[in-house]
Amino acid sequence: MTDGLSTRYQDLLDGSYDCVDRIVLNAYFRMGHSPGGFRVWWRALTGSDETLQNSHLMRLAGRFSRRIRGYAKAHGIPVIDCSAGQRKHELAEEYLAKTTVTQGLFLVLVGRAQAPVWDVSARHHIERKKPMPYVNHYSFHILDPDWGHLTIKISGHPPFPAQVILNGHEYVACQARKAGIAFTKQGNCFTTISDAVGLAKIAETLSEQRAIGRLSQVCERWIYSCVCFALDFDEQKRSGFRYQYSNYQIEYSRNLVFEVGGHMDQMFQALIDRSRAPLDLKTIKTILGSRHRPKCRRRTKRSAEWEVAVERPTYDLTVFKLHCGKLTLKIYTKGERVLRIEAVAHNTTELNCGRSLDKFPEVVSRLKGMLERFADALSCIDQCFIADEMLEHLPVASQVGKTIVGGIDLNKARMRQVVEALIALSPSPNGFTASDVAARVRASKQSPSQYGPRHAAYDLKKLRGKQILRRIGHTRRYEPLPTGLRAMTALLVLRNKAIKPLLAAAQPLRPPRGAHNPKPIDAHYHAIRVAMQGVFHELGLAA
Repeated sequence: MTDGLSTRYQDLLDGSYDCVDRIVLNAYFRMGHSPGGFRVWWRALTGSDETLQNSHLMRLAGRFSRRIRGYAKAHGIPVIDCSAGQRKHELAEEYLAKTTVTQGLFLVLVGRAQAPVWDVSARHHIERKKPMPYVNHYSFHILDPDWGHLTIKISGHPPFPAQVILNGHEYVACQARKAGIAFTKQGNCFTTISDAVGLAKIAETLSEQRAIGRLSQVCERWIYSCVCFALDFDEQKRSGFRYQYSNYQIEYSRNLVFEVGGHMDQMFQALIDRSRAPLDLKTIKTILGSRHRPKCRRRTKRSAEWEVAVERPTYDLTVFKLHCGKLTLKIYTKGERVLRIEAVAHNTTELNCGRSLDKFPEVVSRLKGMLERFADALSCIDQCFIADEMLEHLPVASQVGKTIVGGIDLNKARMRQVVEALIALSPSPNGFTASDVAARVRASKQSPSQYGPRHAAYDLKKLRGKQILRRIGHTRRYEPLPTGLRAMTALLVLRNKAIKPLLAAAQPLRPPRGAHNPKPIDAHYHAIRVAMQGVFHELGLAA
């Protein structure tokens, strides 16, 4: 592990591994998504434009539905119509636990969602229906020998856009079985591993260039068997119907397996407590479980067993997230002993590296970089220090390029607000701009005229002069340096948690002035205060 958080707590770990988790690929027939291309494809399918009408398009959708239900009835495969808001993945896991199918289709779920649909006018003019209508989508749940449980979701209307939903942990589990690596899988994580290094190497194969071929193979293996209910294989071949794939959603996780669950819980709660205020976390969600994590390690070591369990909140689950547009960073507990750090791209366009399947390794690499910067920021906040000479050098002027800039005086409220904004923005996946810092500072009830992007740019330049942050390449975005982030956190903690309380304690305490017209209730309240002071003194809670 290369991040500071994993390195700091490595003595408490039983092992760790990185894994690409949820993978969602968009499958699309490029020709069918433009009016001219769809017309050419329809001619190849039917032989002419005369049948290019809304009624014929609806017949294709109806044929899709009838064929699916007929096939499922003949082969004993359940087809379930799902209502809006129903959690389909939980329903699929329920059927997966009791299915006798070892390979192939075992469940079809039908739900309504928005999808592009063509509207053909009387003169065969083609345009998109607006607003985008809700149509039936068919989710084919399949067991694959290499990828385990996967889902192919297809719209019932031409050009039949689809999504392929895969899980990296399922892939690693299948490959580990083939390699003879024993493990215990609880929910969506590995809790006991007989060969941690071997399993980590298998997980790394999803980050390399060859993963493109593996993803393409599993898609090609199943998707045309699913769309054949709308277009049989002869129609697909005659019309040239072929899917192309792009990355849509990807999750990358780092899983730290602790030796003792109680140590993990103690460390994580302390980490949240120390980082909540600096990172400006608005909400932290905790789902209470039915069991407590063990406080000590079991003496008897049982052999690892094969196990696939449906995830339930058996133990307390604490999650905190940081959102940045369509990117999310989060850290949470999994099962008894696993702490997971995760970077999520809800839409890969946010990463600015292309969306085609060929860019999959690049997308994973960027998510890994986001995750490590997030973990480093947490580590810097969790373990902060100040270099011996930094306190003396902070107020002194410094030089950035050929420009001499002023020093940093944390006794001024403006500079403290800038440093607090810098710490809160430090885990941002793509860094931050001067405008981001200005907006964060203005949240402390300052007007734009009092503090704008130009003020923030000058303050950031001073921080650059002290080697606290740096500019990312030739862009106008910034990121903090680990040593600078630790020092700034330490100085704020020292001021807010030590100096201010000491100064407050040094102030002379004056007895409060009594009311001008005391009432009987005022006398009772004063008696209660005196009595409680005596109680605290006896208990040793107050001097």
